[in-house]
Amino acid sequence: MKCGQGTAALVIRVGDPFCRACFREYFVHKFRAMLGKNRVIFPGEKVLLAVSGGPASSAMVRQVQEGLSREAAKRLRFVPGLVYVEEGAVRGQSPEQREQTLAQMETLLQATGFPYHLLHLEEALQLPPSILQPGPERAGTPGPSYKRAVDSFIQQQRQDGDSGTSVPAHSTQDTPAAAPATPGLPDAAQTQELLRSFEAAGTATAREELLEMLRTHLIVQTARDKGYAKVMMGESLTRVATKLLTNLSLGRGAFLAVDTGFTDQRHGDVMVVRPMRDYTAKEIAFYNFFFSVPTITVPPLFTKRREKPSIHQLVERFLLGLQEEFPSTISTVYRTGEKLSPEPAKASSESQRCLLCLCGLDTDGEEELALEPTLILEEPAAGVESKAAYIPLLCYSCRLTFKELGPLDTLPPYVRAEGQRRIRRTRKTRSPARAEGVGTLLHPTVALLGQVPLLRDTPEVGEDS
Repeated sequence: MKCGQGTAALVIRVGDPFCRACFREYFVHKFRAMLGKNRVIFPGEKVLLAVSGGPASSAMVRQVQEGLSREAAKRLRFVPGLVYVEEGAVRGQSPEQREQTLAQMETLLQATGFPYHLLHLEEALQLPPSILQPGPERAGTPGPSYKRAVDSFIQQQRQDGDSGTSVPAHSTQDTPAAAPATPGLPDAAQTQELLRSFEAAGTATAREELLEMLRTHLIVQTARDKGYAKVMMGESLTRVATKLLTNLSLGRGAFLAVDTGFTDQRHGDVMVVRPMRDYTAKEIAFYNFFFSVPTITVPPLFTKRREKPSIHQLVERFLLGLQEEFPSTISTVYRTGEKLSPEPAKASSESQRCLLCLCGLDTDGEEELALEPTLILEEPAAGVESKAAYIPLLCYSCRLTFKELGPLDTLPPYVRAEGQRRIRRTRKTRSPARAEGVGTLLHPTVALLGQVPLLRDTPEVGEDS
């Protein structure tokens, strides 16, 4: 279709045949155009690429490799690093299979020549509570500041003279030779603690959400510790469209722009970007096949009940089934998500931020709790460990997931620690009169009608009630 000379090797859409050379040019241009259009990655910045070994993240790494090579027409100017989170424990792999997968991933990461970090999902249990507190936003925004950053970078290169390296500002500690040794498998006690959390989850959907939360927090904390300003996620167009409908089903409609957009700034000091969100799964699969991009397949999330899959799997099957009959289904869903604004997800203060997902609360505090008749609205200070005390700190979607995660002691320690800190801080700001009314059970109708103060003064409600 483009050159009119080569033999067609792939039909992306009806009437759009590509030969291999034109398809490669098309694929590379789309990646560069996505980064150039948004202008959020500044020259010389350290960018952490989250690699899972799947098709999308592997293709993303290959694009960065080619963009940093000397033969590239418009070279990328950031400093890349790689991170891989091993999740074999919750995916039903044996210790031997986990070690084999880890060795294969390390071989692939070493071949890139970039510094890399190998992590285990069990390490998320040792995360500090500060991961649930947004860090200070870095200076610099798209627009004039980006142009100034490019100009200063070019001037610095000219001053250096003979420093014509392909990777800008590559320091000694970022060389592959300084990469850490392959970490061994975590202790059996840590693995059992992680498995206990996943087994306590009541549904496959809750396990999927818990896995996503732990993985994201672990990657963001690694970026903070190693000084990376941005994190690249390899989410394809197909995955973004599936995630959009899944989040609608889970009650995260207010946060769709943050969960599926090109940028995600909820963490403050670390920005998450999704440069692969314009590629369909078909395009990525053929690119990896044509140009020999190595990938590693990992089993899906382990579940004992195959007949009841998660909402994530149901939505994916639904979309892929429609895509076979109507080829524009996934792209239509994706383009619809492009029109959403991230404003509803912003929080004005820490008290208005969800404890788990860090988005703005989309509920009206205790009035929302009235939907559950037996929920304790206020508790004594000694009852901090009660699960009900955490509910006002969560958005609507996380409340649904929170209910399915079993007892409170099965939650990650950093979530419990941060929740206790916010609960204590909230109790200190309460008025003395309100602090006295603890342990009160309210009927939903009474709470919705605003009768909470009157209930405590009513003679019929006493210690015997």
